This record gives sequence, structure tokens and C-alpha cells, in this order.
Amino acid sequence: MNKNETRQRRARQTRIKIAELLAHRLTVIRSNCHISAQVYSPCGSKVVAAASTMEKDLRTSVKNGGNSQAAQAIGKLIAERAKKAGVEAVAFDRAGHRYHGRIKALAEAAREAGLKF
Repeated sequence: MNKNETRQRRARQTRIKIAELLAHRLTVIRSNCHISAQVYSPCGSKVVAAASTMEKDLRTSVKNGGNSQAAQAIGKLIAERAKKAGVEAVAFDRAGHRYHGRIKALAEAAREAGLKF
């Protein structure tokens, strides 16, 4: 198995556990140039809140979308939007990525902004 297949296997196992919990799911999508986050409903079919470094207003305030500062901005923004939609607690789906760097920065910023997971 290559790196991507093992990451996808880890992500699949995490999503199975989150589906058993019937909790809202905070998913992180990471690329070299951007990072985005979405909060899904417990059934997994509806996006409750979303934030991305590709949004026009964020691109002006954040120079590079692929660093920890951008991830912190997305973490704060996704927490605000989720709380506005009535979501207080979520399960964190890191999509099989290791919990460090940009993933960790996004998670800690969302926690500081009031999201519980």
C-alpha cells in the first residue's frame, strides 16, 4: 500500500466510528496551497457550515493559504459559523492526516473559539 491508500484507510475507520456516535462531523480538507473545513450533519448528507482559504474575503487577509496561520483563521471561522448554525459539539475528522502542523492549528483554533470536541 502506498501513502495515500493508508491515509484513506485510516480516514475510513475514523468515519465509521463517528457514524456510530451520531455526532456532527468536522472534516478537514488539506492541500499544498489551501485548507478548508466543513461541518456535516449527523446523517452525513448535509453540510451545516463551511470555511475555506479559497473564499474571496479570506484570500485578502491571509497571504498564503497553505500555512498554520491560515489554518488558525479557518479554525476560528468554522467555529463561528457552526455555532451560528446551532452546533456546539462535533467529532473531529482529520481525514487520516497526522495531528500536527496545520491540522493541529485548525483544531486548537476551533476549540479556542468555543467548539467542543
